Amino acid sequence: MARKGRTFVALGIITVVVFALVYFGITLTSNLGKTTSEVSSEDAGKRLDKLYKKIKVDTAEQVKGQIDLDPVAIGDSLPDISKFPISVTNTTDSFVEIFSSTEKSGTGNDGWLNEVATDFNNSNIEVNGIPASVKIRNIASGTATDYIRSGKYIPDAFTPSNELWGEMVKANGINTQLITNRLIGNVAGIVTNKTKYDELVEKYGSLNVKTITDAIANNELSMGYTDPFASSTGLNFLVTALGTFDSSDLLGEQAVQGFEKFQANVPFIASTTLQMRDAAKTGKLDAFVLEYQIYANAPELKGSYVFTPFGVRHDSPLYALGELPQEKLDIIKKFAEFVEQDKYQRLGEEKGFNGLNDYHSEVNPVDGSLLSSAQKLWKEKKNGNKPIAAVFVADVSGSMNGEPLYRLKQSLLTGQKFLGKDNSIGFVSYSDNVTINLPIGKYDTNQQSMFVGAIDSLQANGGTATFDGIVVALKMLQDEMKINPELKPIIFVLSDGETNEGHSLNDIRGLIETYKIPIYTIGYNANIKALESISSINEAANINADIDDVVYKIGNLLNVQM
Repeated sequence: MARKGRTFVALGIITVVVFALVYFGITLTSNLGKTTSEVSSEDAGKRLDKLYKKIKVDTAEQVKGQIDLDPVAIGDSLPDISKFPISVTNTTDSFVEIFSSTEKSGTGNDGWLNEVATDFNNSNIEVNGIPASVKIRNIASGTATDYIRSGKYIPDAFTPSNELWGEMVKANGINTQLITNRLIGNVAGIVTNKTKYDELVEKYGSLNVKTITDAIANNELSMGYTDPFASSTGLNFLVTALGTFDSSDLLGEQAVQGFEKFQANVPFIASTTLQMRDAAKTGKLDAFVLEYQIYANAPELKGSYVFTPFGVRHDSPLYALGELPQEKLDIIKKFAEFVEQDKYQRLGEEKGFNGLNDYHSEVNPVDGSLLSSAQKLWKEKKNGNKPIAAVFVADVSGSMNGEPLYRLKQSLLTGQKFLGKDNSIGFVSYSDNVTINLPIGKYDTNQQSMFVGAIDSLQANGGTATFDGIVVALKMLQDEMKINPELKPIIFVLSDGETNEGHSLNDIRGLIETYKIPIYTIGYNANIKALESISSINEAANINADIDDVVYKIGNLLNVQM
């Protein structure tokens, strides 16, 4: 009897071994000739299908909406100027308000101008026998230019990071008087991984924007830069890059063709400098753009990266704006003289400014109208010949009812004008369940009308199954890419709160990592850590917008990414 039992055990072991050999043999032969990424993609596809089947997905009836064919009026989406803080308050009735770029009117090393302005206000300075002071408003150069050019709010004076913004304001018909071309010294540069830097210098002899653009066009360098509509460094890089292809005609055929080839191999465009810094920390970029003052205050960069200056200098010129009375002009001039004192220039050096005073601008003066045309060219050509497929995922849970949902609708209705006719768009909404409001389709007039209709039809109620909505968007994009593998997929998630139903971040993190689809998240009056985490997986941006400024912020985001 014991012998028979041992026989059965032996047979069982043999059966298991044979089964295992057959199983692994099938697995091995089924994956024969496939790359690791192909196998992982197949596994991800099975995982995606499994998660998708667990979600209740409805399909909404397609309803057309009324589309507005007028171009975007940037002034209409700008929030009230009070959204941008006063960093130094005037101390007298006779004063001037100055828009200042953020690297000098923030806090800590970014607060140089605030310290100087505070001293000015405390010095009992009189202009024409009347006590005078200044008010400083902290606002990014690109955003400040939007306010000024739109006429929504024009301060007495403006000190952007570089002269390019002043030229754009001047070209828009605003009376612009240059008071000084330099408050404090700074330059823009390309920060390159030292190993990659040495490789490029060995091949090209030196590193500058020309050799950088050649290396990118030849797919030898992975580099990111910032939005030229909002970022001083990004606009500077755009103009400088165009000049390397044809300095005599920045918008000529030769320059455009060179830019298209170069841009086709640019893997990353950041909406903000902060997003660029976060992406750089991942180590996936060989190089990125940055101002020297930031580089000087980042010890983690100095040992491993090399700074190469480019383009126009970022010397914070100061402009008087509009038809000002002589009293205000005199205050602005007096303030410029005050800033030039050695003690304040030394203070700037302590905060990272005045570091590369020997560098001279490589770019000839550029007319402001030409700069606007260069921005439009960038918008048209930044994706090369690779169209985008984007799915918008909107939170319509109960907490979005009322003002949040209204603003979500307004932001999407405004933002949809930036989407681009060559791209494909889909739309999903979620609460307890997920609804496909609009299947992915080419963004022609018909699709645009149905996109608007889908937005108009949104109603809020129920729980928050955010990651279920993302799974459905992933599934839609993967199905679309089976038809057109050349598409560049993107997801935009708009939400106001934490997930409380459905799948979790842990359930889908691996899928996002495998598919490498950037997921841009927009939080409405919220601090959504889970959404921030999911955006960071593939170097996308998270925008925590409040009700007042979400329309403008989403418009900027879509302008860059679409």
